[in-house]
This record gives sequence, C-alpha cells and structure tokens, in this order.
Amino acid sequence: MAEDAAPAAGEASASEQGIIVTARAGTKTETPPLEVPQPVTVISERTYLSQGAISISDTVKYAAGVTANAYGRDTRVDNFVIRGIDALQFRDGMRDIFSYYASITSDPYNFSQVEIVRGPASVLFGQGSIGGLVNLVSKTPTFQTGGEASIVYGSYDRKEAMGDVNVALSDTLAIRAVGRVRDADTYVDHVRDDRVMFAPSIRWQPTPDTDLVLQGLYQKDKSGSTSQFLPVVGTFRPNPANGERLDPFLFVGKPGWDRYDGRTLQAGGSLTQRFGDNVQLNLKARYIDSNVEYFTHYADSYTNPTDPFLPYAPYGTYGRTIGLIADASDARMNVFSTDNNLQFKFNTGANIEHKLLVGVDYSWNKVGKRAAVTPGFYDADGNFTLDNVEKIDIYDIDYDALQTYDPSGPFAYASQKQLGIYVQDQIRFWDRVSVVLGARRDRVTTSGTAVKDKATTFRAGIIGELGAGFSPFFSYTESFLPIAMTVDGGSPARPQRGTQYEVGFKWQPERNTLITVTGFHIKEINRIIYGSAGSITQSGEITSKGIEIEASHQLPGNFELLANYGYNKLVSHDTATFDYLPRHTASLWTTKTFGLEDGAQLRLGAGVNYTGKRTSIGSAWTLVTPSYTLVDALAEISWKDWRFAVNATNLLNKQYFASCLARGDCFVGAPRNVMGTVGYRF
Repeated sequence: MAEDAAPAAGEASASEQGIIVTARAGTKTETPPLEVPQPVTVISERTYLSQGAISISDTVKYAAGVTANAYGRDTRVDNFVIRGIDALQFRDGMRDIFSYYASITSDPYNFSQVEIVRGPASVLFGQGSIGGLVNLVSKTPTFQTGGEASIVYGSYDRKEAMGDVNVALSDTLAIRAVGRVRDADTYVDHVRDDRVMFAPSIRWQPTPDTDLVLQGLYQKDKSGSTSQFLPVVGTFRPNPANGERLDPFLFVGKPGWDRYDGRTLQAGGSLTQRFGDNVQLNLKARYIDSNVEYFTHYADSYTNPTDPFLPYAPYGTYGRTIGLIADASDARMNVFSTDNNLQFKFNTGANIEHKLLVGVDYSWNKVGKRAAVTPGFYDADGNFTLDNVEKIDIYDIDYDALQTYDPSGPFAYASQKQLGIYVQDQIRFWDRVSVVLGARRDRVTTSGTAVKDKATTFRAGIIGELGAGFSPFFSYTESFLPIAMTVDGGSPARPQRGTQYEVGFKWQPERNTLITVTGFHIKEINRIIYGSAGSITQSGEITSKGIEIEASHQLPGNFELLANYGYNKLVSHDTATFDYLPRHTASLWTTKTFGLEDGAQLRLGAGVNYTGKRTSIGSAWTLVTPSYTLVDALAEISWKDWRFAVNATNLLNKQYFASCLARGDCFVGAPRNVMGTVGYRF
C-alpha cells in the first residue's frame, strides 16, 4: 500500500503530489517515510472510498500484513489483525476503544486518512497490542472554502446522503462540518445498518505560529449483528442427520428485539504553538461519552461442536432442534485522553541534526455494564443441564415464540488510569542516515486491584540511503499490556510484554514509486493460559514471524498501482495453534484515468484480494477454512463539478467463510455489495 496521505479539502491531493508525504503515526512528528526505520502505511480517503469501503475494517483490506474482517463483516465492531494479533484502534493518536460492545463503529467518511503501524508501539502510545495499531486521522478545517455533497443508493436498500463542507471565514478562522445520514438493511434479514453522524470542527490561526483546532462528534447507530455465530455443522460441514445446509445468512434472533444500538458524543481539540523555527509545543485532549444496547440470540454451537444437534435430540427432532442462547446487555463508556509534548530541533555538529520529542500523556476510562438474567446451563444446585435452555427448530424458526429479556439493576463499573512519560530522539546524519531512539515509563492503575502496573519500554532503529533510492533499515521495539484479573493463587496478573526485531529496505527508484520489503520476529510473554477445571496461569508465550512486501506506483492524475504480499507464521508454545490466521495474504489494486470529450474523465479501478487458508485446532477436531479470492471494481465519471461512481465489492459474489472455529461456529463472508453515488463538488 502506498505511504500516501490525502490532504484536507483545498490542498493538493496525493495523486497530484506523488507519494512522498509525511505521516505522524510512526514518530509523532512530521517525518518523510524514507526517514522512518519501519513500514508505516498511510491510506488516503480517496483510495479506500474508491475501493468501496463502508467500514473502518474495509479501509485496511489492501494493506500488507493485515487481515481485515477476520470474522466477516461485523456491524457491531471493527476488527483487524496485524501480524497475526488483534490490533488496537486509535483516533488522532489517542486510543478511543477500551472495551468490546461498549461503543459503535467509526465512520470512514469522517477521516482524511488511515495509518497502520506494525509491531509493538508502546514507546509512543503506551499500553497496546504487540501486533500493531490503526490510527484514524480526522478531517479538520483548511483556509479554502469548498466541499462536496453526495447521495448513495446500493444493495440491500442502502440509502444515504453525505456532506463535507469547509468554509474559510477569514484568513485566520475556518470551520468544517462532515455528516452522513443512512437508512439501510444488510444481507442478514432483520439486521439494520442505520446511522446519523455529524462532526463539526473549527480552526483558528491568529498567527503563523499558533494553530488551534476544536472538534466535535455526534453519532447514533441503529443496527444489529451480521455475525450470527451459525454452527459449523449445517453450514461449513453437512448435517449428519439430514444433510441439509442452513442458509448462510440465516437470522437466528427475534425480529425487533435483537439490536446493536448506540450513541457516541466526542469533544476534543489540539493546539500547536511554535517558538521560532526550533521549538514546538503540541497539546491534544479528547473526551468520549458512549452507550450501547446489545440484545442478541445465538445457537448453542459449543456444548457439542462436532454435532450440536445431538445433545438436544431428547428435546425435539434430531438434526433440527438446537439450543438458543439469549444475551441482553447495556453498556456505558467514558474516556478522557490527553497527549502533550515539546519538540526541539538542534544540531550537535555540522552534519548531525536532532529532532527531540519529550512528552507526557494521560488516559482515563470507565466502562459500566449490566445484563439480563437469562436461563443458563446449570440448575440451582450447580449441576449442568440443558433443561432450561430455550430450544428451536433452526431450519424453521418460530420467531414469535422466542423469549426476550431486559437488563435491569445497577451498572457494574471498571475503570483504568494510565500516565506515561516518553522521550524520542530522531538523529539525521549527513542527510542520509536516520536513527530513532526512544524510551517510555508508564504507570497503570486498574480498579479492583491493589497493584499499580509499571513498565519501561524502549525502541531503536536506523535507516540509511545507500544510493539509487535504496534505504535498508533495522528496528527494535517493545510493548506492554496490563491485564485486569487474578491468576491461580490470587495474585494479580503481570502485564503482557512484547518485543520485535525487524529488518528490511525501502526502495524509491523515482518519485512516484516506492517498494518496501520487511521481515519481522515478534515475541510475547506473560500470556494468560486457561487450563482445565478453571485453572488460570500466566506463563504463555507466542512468537509471530514473517515477511511483508508493499509496492506502489502512481502517475499523478492518471494511474495508480498498489501491490502487497504478506507471509505470517504464529506459533504458541502453550497451545496447538491460533484461530483465523492465514499464512499468506496478497492484494492488488489499480486505477486508470482516461480523458473524454468536453473535459470529462473516466476512472476505472479493479482490485483482487487473496486470503489463505486458516486452521483451527480444538480438542474434538481440526477445521481448515479454505482460502478465498475476492474481486472489487470501480467505475467513475467526473464532469465539471459532478461525479458519478459505481463501486462493487465481491463483484463475482463469491460465497465463502471468513472463519470457522473449532469451538463450533462459523462466520460467513459478505456477499456482493454494489453502490451508486452521485456527488457534487463546490
């Protein structure tokens, strides 16, 4: 994937400038990619919208080393796996999701670019995944009036209107508003995908050295779950009783009751103050208020995964009757984050330049949840029983008869605070070699535990240009992740720790071409191991190693080519294997623009995305989910201020499984989705 960022409205686009731009995710400073000793992929809004992205997960599906939608399209949460491990999501450099099913998905139209940092990144961002992170960069005002408005109609009666308006009120004051209204169904019956999103922002630059941006967000979703957790038997494997296959998009809940409805309010801002050419102060803060109602049903695919109908044979027709589990919960989440740093530029010799960053960040999050009391698998005496579990004929569900529940009572809250101090020095020698050195000290306090987790993490890297645009690099990075639980013996769990060694090269033979090749080795220790009879220990260790190749070539305003390949092997020293990880992934995306009569332009695009097979090993069986290849396409005409576009994802309507797990359930990949857009720019 090209390391190119789309500027805000009014600035030159990446395709007009070439692919040499700067990104902050890898260093928290404005640094050209060829001076960063690690691959940092930046995906512009123009690119991912051209690829038909309708979720944040979709924006990263053409990036090397990333498995997007590992469990298929999910209307509840965004999910991506980087280098074999679940990645964390950040917004404008600060983490904004701290708990599953306590927030709604972000809207890709609200961002100018998506940045991917691979491997541990705790030195800059604090506690985090060893696989990497995805950072969303919000749209902010510029000092050129303009904007766009679009209407969309697509598959599953998708109707939406979008707008992005930027107004320069003066030479020093500008405002911007981004919005979307959507009314849509999905490929799963009774699962909506409705949204109202409004994101206003204001920028004030009273002097050339002062830049203040204030941002807000209101978003409300009415949706459900496209992940229906269907049993392996009857979908991926035939039903041994009757051989019948279930509809892969079967809805197993209660229409009108099953839901994933949520609302989020966000407010924040940033201040950049320069003191001359060599000192810069950066301040950022954001507050999030979120709530979610999550009501759902799912089949009992887990009591006996190899034949989930067998335990329920005494209660109905074998091969058709299965248990149905209900889950109803309310969640509230509040988050406050701030990140503040000083940047100094100085020389320690005629040919040695320093960019020193010293900072402190703080985050506080509080998550409250409550759930309805539903019948379980145990009776009043603690004995396992299926008598109380609701049963259905999964081939002919009586939706009206399904039971419902409502959460009640007080919320149970958990909170966490993190304070971090970090320092980073970027050293440039003879304008050819760059060295990055960093260190960080964190303290994390989690409610309900008497222990304050403390961690020190380091990073070091070097990259240098040898000539002809060839720049080899090497880096070492670390991460830590606190765990709010106790292990056997009652002692608090220690933080998980991760380290990564990475070596590779970046080759830029000319301005519009960039190739990055990297090999990595990640090791994580202190993983939690769940043993028999409820045992919980902490001696788990995994390693993740592989190679990634990214190539991009752009002819400004005319041609774009992105090619990626990733190989990843994840090995656990304590369990047989990990679910859903493909060893091989590859993708190719290209667009070509043609001039037409009367100044019109035709832009055609096509993409191919390959995901290798995945193996899931359980105590009862081993499942291998086959590989699959998907095709996407774009046709777009621009004429004067108008734009007419048709996007298609999974163009050939490939029927496939995103993952089938040995625990007993399968996740179906999204079918073909076609969207037509009419837009007007002003």
